[in-house]
Amino acid sequence: MSVLSPVALLVLWEMLVRLKLLDARFFPPPSGIVGTFVDLLVSGELLQALLISLSRIFIGFVVGAVPGLLIGLTMGLFPLVRAALEPMVAALYPIPKIALLPLIMILFGIGEWSKYITIAIGVFFLVLINTVAGVVNIDRIYLDVARNFGASRKDFYTTIALPGALPLIFTGIKLGMGMALLLIVAAEMIGAKSGIGYMIWTGYDTFYLEKMYVGLVIMSFLGYVFTLVLDELERWIIPWKHS
Repeated sequence: MSVLSPVALLVLWEMLVRLKLLDARFFPPPSGIVGTFVDLLVSGELLQALLISLSRIFIGFVVGAVPGLLIGLTMGLFPLVRAALEPMVAALYPIPKIALLPLIMILFGIGEWSKYITIAIGVFFLVLINTVAGVVNIDRIYLDVARNFGASRKDFYTTIALPGALPLIFTGIKLGMGMALLLIVAAEMIGAKSGIGYMIWTGYDTFYLEKMYVGLVIMSFLGYVFTLVLDELERWIIPWKHS
C-alpha cells in the first residue's frame, strides 16, 4: 500500500494532464519529468549536482552536530553551564536560519563555507536542545551512584550522559538532517552556481519546470533515504529502545 499510493497519484497526475484538466505549463506530466531526469542523468549534470549538494550537507551537518552534541552534554551535566547558556539558546534558536543567510554571506563570503555554516547553525540547535533534554531526563540515581563511586568527568560523559541521552540525541540528529535538506536548497538557490538547489532555481528561472521537478523529487528521495539510514543506525546503536 505504501508504494501504491504514490504510483496512483502519478497515474492520476498523468491522466489529468493528458485530458487537459491540469495545466501542463505548470504541472508537466510525470512522463516528461522522467524523460528530463534521464537526460540530466546521461549528461552527468544531475550526478554532479547531487554529489556537490551531498558534500555540503554532510560537511555542514558534522560542523553543526558535533559541537551541538558536546555542548549539549555539558549543559545537561552541569546546571551552572545550563543556566548560563540556556537564555542565549532560547533567544537565538527561534531566529529563522534562512534570515541569517545574508549575514553569513557577509561574514564567510559566497564560497563553500557560507553553505556549510548555514546548515551547521540549523543542525547545531536541534542537536543541542535534544541532547540537553536527553541528559536532564536521565534518572538522578545513575549520576549519584557514579559520583559515589568516584567517576571521573570523562566517565560521566561516556558512560552515563551519552548512552542515557542517545534516544533523544537521535531525535535531534533526525530533525537536524531534515533541517539540513531544507537549508541546502535555500543556500544553493541564493548563493551558489551548483547543486540541487541551484538546479531547482534555474529550472524555475528558465521556465524549464521539468528540471525543477526533478530537483524536488531528488530532495524528497534524499530525505526518505536519510530517514531509513538513520532509523537503521538507531536500531543498531540503541536496540533497547525498540525492544
